[in-house]
Amino acid sequence: MDERVQLVEGVKTLGLGLEPAAVDRLFRLLDELSRWNEAYNLTAIVDRPGMLTHHLLDSLAIHADVQGERVADVGTGAGFPGLPLAIVAPDRQYTLIDSNNKKVRFVAHVARVLGLTNVSAVHSRVENLDACEPFDTVMARAFASLPDIVARVSPICGPATRVLAMKGRMPDDEMAALPAGWRIAEARPLAVPGLAEARSLIVIERV
Repeated sequence: MDERVQLVEGVKTLGLGLEPAAVDRLFRLLDELSRWNEAYNLTAIVDRPGMLTHHLLDSLAIHADVQGERVADVGTGAGFPGLPLAIVAPDRQYTLIDSNNKKVRFVAHVARVLGLTNVSAVHSRVENLDACEPFDTVMARAFASLPDIVARVSPICGPATRVLAMKGRMPDDEMAALPAGWRIAEARPLAVPGLAEARSLIVIERV
């Protein structure tokens, strides 16, 4: 299947209606990731079809779960899920955080060439981040165990912050080990078009 057709059909399946300019930006992101990956090894997935499903569509699968205006993506790596979500929701401000300077430089480069004025790339460990106010949504994709995620992001979360943890298989043991003061608001499988591997989303909130 043609890449553009696969992407357009995939985002429709996910309930997204995108303008052509947004689709163009997603493809430019795919181009930049493919080009930079050859030199800097940003992701273990090296083929474009894999990048399209495992990074672009996988990231967009949680678009309906993001809320508020200020969103943090912790351990963003090469910018996922933050960059695709920032492309489709330009009205939100996304702060993409990672301790790997090479990957943060890529995120900043993509934000610049795509004109994503709603993206800030931050080179830091999330637990060392000095946030002036809590984020509305905090996202973590394949970042750490659920108890570890909560411990690390707690300083940037307020009473109403939503933590979205993207996982592979449903992490039942981790969900049972959340620290006091937090609860599972929702846990469900994620259906990513073109991806046969298990994906799940765990939504965590303060009690």
